[in-house]
Amino acid sequence: MSFYAVAGAINTGFILLSLMGVAAQLRLVQRRRQREAASDAATAVLSLNQFTVSFLAYLSFFVYGYSITPFNHFIVWPRLLASALVLMILIEIWRDRRSSAAAGSLVVATVMLVCALAGLLWGGRYVDQGRIFASAMIVVITLLLAQGYTHQILLIWRIGHTGAVSLRMSQLILLMDLSTIVFAFAMGLRLGWPLLLLAIVSGATKLAIIWLFRWQHGAKAGERRQRSAMSS
Repeated sequence: MSFYAVAGAINTGFILLSLMGVAAQLRLVQRRRQREAASDAATAVLSLNQFTVSFLAYLSFFVYGYSITPFNHFIVWPRLLASALVLMILIEIWRDRRSSAAAGSLVVATVMLVCALAGLLWGGRYVDQGRIFASAMIVVITLLLAQGYTHQILLIWRIGHTGAVSLRMSQLILLMDLSTIVFAFAMGLRLGWPLLLLAIVSGATKLAIIWLFRWQHGAKAGERRQRSAMSS
């Protein structure tokens, strides 16, 4: 078995594992919605910006995977499933907030998913054009992803807690990003550079969010020690 096949299989496994993290985020929001007398919203602290860009990132790789030759099953099908899960989170955010921004993001994501599926079914004659378009799309989305996760990081930092943000999702997506970097090298930089670029940016932001969970616990522990010292 070639290095490409092994790296692709490992990356697919980690992508499927990361989908468990996205599903955990979805379940966390749904559990928070079912609480009685909740003091904050079910999607508190979740960045609409970040999840919209995450959806676009998954979708862009779905398009890229079927636009290159040969058709890359390792990229296509896990990213399609990931896009569907993140779309469900966008639905939850819209249900919770009912804002024009949430509605707009949901409509744009739904339309783009339909267009991407149409491209899979009828775009076989335009493989080269599709690959160039998807590569350009990934570069743009990488910049948006960096901006979106920076927004999420600053939101947590400013509010002082992680709210509805799922630690498990960040941990599992970080593992996926690391395996994607290996897979990008296995593909060769001519085809794999878009994966490499986005995975490095995504991995760096996940490390920052994971650190914020540690920072939050440390801050809470410090507050408890301070209150204990004042009471004594």
